[in-house]
Amino acid sequence: MPRFALMVVRHGETRLNKEKVLQGQGVDEPLSAAGVQQAAAAGRFLSGVVFTHAFSSDLTRTKQTIHGILGESKFCRHLPVTYDLRLRERKYGIAEGKALSELRAMARAAGEQCPAFTPTGGETLAQVKVRGKDFFQSLCQLIREEAAAASRGPGSPSGCLEASLAEVVPLGQDGSWALTSQAAGPGLDASVLVVTHGAYMRNLFDYFLTDLKCALPAALGKFELTSVSPNTGISLFLVCCEEGQRPTLQCVCMNLLDHLQATAGTP
Repeated sequence: MPRFALMVVRHGETRLNKEKVLQGQGVDEPLSAAGVQQAAAAGRFLSGVVFTHAFSSDLTRTKQTIHGILGESKFCRHLPVTYDLRLRERKYGIAEGKALSELRAMARAAGEQCPAFTPTGGETLAQVKVRGKDFFQSLCQLIREEAAAASRGPGSPSGCLEASLAEVVPLGQDGSWALTSQAAGPGLDASVLVVTHGAYMRNLFDYFLTDLKCALPAALGKFELTSVSPNTGISLFLVCCEEGQRPTLQCVCMNLLDHLQATAGTP
């Protein structure tokens, strides 16, 4: 059964994140100085992880973040990055470039609440979820095809992939790294890094939880899985994607920020 690790990271902070201004797809703001530092810190934290694939939204803030992460890697510095439009942030239409408070005021005027409210020209939550589902399903197909071609012959990287991840996210007391019976297997066929956006991640994780019944660590509840990730928050999932079957997922960690705590503690 093909198995892979999926690490999803939100981009680093931008000036407009700090000012609580909606960027969506139409405001292509670069990382702030703090965001660049966050991306580098995430890269140092993940420097020993062996990734086989790297994907990013094509917007500037995600591009800068994924290159900041890979630039610190011991093994993946030259790993090619695939920029995928399906990983773009939710489109907010006429609200892009406006303060979050203005979006909330628009929602109240329409008798609705955020995040369900869709401003004129924006994407609905269902539309964003369809993009996330389409990306995830194509990723599963890619891993299945590559696993079939490799046929687990000599030189399979599965052991080293799993070991490198376990060093960063060690087994906790709740058994978060221990594989469930559905996710059990002889090793990983791939280790995938995805850098994307906060609202998009919330919709993607909702698909994991609601549609695919993602297994959660004992200490993690639905609120954490469906809340917006902080900048450079790291979430890790183990995925089994047998042909003809619904993928099974196990969440190992959600919105991990250990790399920023280490940075904050540096004089």
